Amino acid sequence: MIDTICAIATPLGMGSIGIVRVSGPLAADIATTICGCFPPRRGVYFRPFLSSTGETIDQGIALYFPKPQSFTGEDVLELQGHGGRVVIDLLLTRVLELGARLARPGEFSERAFINGKLDLLQAEAIADLISSDTAAAARAASRSLQGEFSRQVNTLVESLIDLRMCIEAAIDFSEENVNFFSDTVLTTSLTELQVRLKSLQDTAGKGRLLRDGMTVVIVGKPNVGKSSLLNHLARFEAAIVTEIPGTTRDVLREHISIDGIPLHLVDTAGLHESDDQIECEGIRRAWLEIEASDLILMMVDDQLGWTIQERGLIKKFPVDIPVTILCNKIDLSGQKPLIFDDVYGTKILISVKTGAGLDLLHEHLKTRIGYQGGWDGEFIARRRHLEALKRAAEFVALGSQQLNNFHSVELAAEELREAQNSLMEITGRFTSEELLSRIFSTFCIGK
Repeated sequence: MIDTICAIATPLGMGSIGIVRVSGPLAADIATTICGCFPPRRGVYFRPFLSSTGETIDQGIALYFPKPQSFTGEDVLELQGHGGRVVIDLLLTRVLELGARLARPGEFSERAFINGKLDLLQAEAIADLISSDTAAAARAASRSLQGEFSRQVNTLVESLIDLRMCIEAAIDFSEENVNFFSDTVLTTSLTELQVRLKSLQDTAGKGRLLRDGMTVVIVGKPNVGKSSLLNHLARFEAAIVTEIPGTTRDVLREHISIDGIPLHLVDTAGLHESDDQIECEGIRRAWLEIEASDLILMMVDDQLGWTIQERGLIKKFPVDIPVTILCNKIDLSGQKPLIFDDVYGTKILISVKTGAGLDLLHEHLKTRIGYQGGWDGEFIARRRHLEALKRAAEFVALGSQQLNNFHSVELAAEELREAQNSLMEITGRFTSEELLSRIFSTFCIGK
């Protein structure tokens, strides 16, 4: 028999409203016992909430939603009382006495997924909507909840199914001389599929930045202005700034927003040779932050120019992480603000002290994030979605290679099957129980 679950669905603490949510086969009985009579279906019912002795615990609203027309697809009861910590705990205790058990984190959304009320993308979007740090992220999570991301994934899945049907039919009837497709048509279809996958990967990548933000690490030799830049971007004195080299010895973090995108700034210790044990530990941590970043801002002193030390440092950076070189202190070197590209990457001439060129840096950061004047049409995405899209694209590329280079229809069909499974992992149509458990465990208890 399915358990009846319950949880407090509002934040703990003092508030005007506190909600206890119940889902499962005992919801109707619990409603009748606590309210003294059966509440109207899908109606608002103001009643005293009764204890086991008939005393009033609280007064509030009871909402009863019979299955399957409810969030979870089961009988659902919501008891909305006052938001005091003690009174809401008493109400929850009474529900537990009547046979419900405490829900696991995310179990309400998990049941909605299992009962076909949501796919996995939409279920994740609920958690992302709740935890959104910016308005842009909230709007994107709402679009995912409405099914925009799911629709695009499912459209690709249907295209893969159509291709697989043609290929596998040709395999099954290979001796019948029935031409289910031409090589040209199939090659064209695979190419179009790869283009659409790449487009979805790009959009999902932006969605991941909307959800998680972009991590930007500020690096360079001591006393080139790293902490001053952090303070400017954060708009307050987050880091100590002195003329003494090596003031920053540990990692400093600040979170800002640029046009709705969370930006995680990391200021690091100056990268140089040192015998100081504390400085060496700070430098070691700086390299760890570099390896985990989405963008490296490498600062240099424009008075000294691009030295052999900077050339040596940039060669040590991970090749897959973009680098932007900030030539600081142009107020002393006499240069004008400028942005340009050279063999080492994008260079921006700035002065943190006077603010010259910092508008160029802001626009550059927006470009790196992928901002193009707005986020309309974007949806929220997670790293697991990007990984699944990447696997799908790789399998489709391998399938195309098997057909075009080796003329192996059987192997091409297998690669496309793997691509389909990778896409279906995103929406939960093909998902292991372990993955489901990991995803829903990150949700709020009451969701």
